[in-house]
Amino acid sequence: MSKDPKGRTEPGYERHVFVCGHERAEGASRPSCTHRGSLNLMRLLKTSAKKAGIKNVRVQKSGCLDFCEFGTTCVVYPEGVWYSLPDESSIEDVLTHLKTGKVAEHLRLELNE
Repeated sequence: MSKDPKGRTEPGYERHVFVCGHERAEGASRPSCTHRGSLNLMRLLKTSAKKAGIKNVRVQKSGCLDFCEFGTTCVVYPEGVWYSLPDESSIEDVLTHLKTGKVAEHLRLELNE
């Protein structure tokens, strides 16, 4: 049986973050998160979590989360909190969520009509 190189004794994470990495063609009828820099935000969140010493958290890109019209989309599990990330300034608030569980209410994804 293999041993985990990171020393984990069971699978899973305390929190799992998915940042939309979907890309639609230029001129598509709907926007896509990658054209807003979602992959750069995902990388910044991932490296910032590591630098902050936040353990047992996984940050990764996802396929389409299907809410690209509302900004760069991010979801944090197990809470199931959906965020719209406007720019790099939002990363600190998501880090706080990852550290403490405190939801950044002002970043919550809102489906405006």
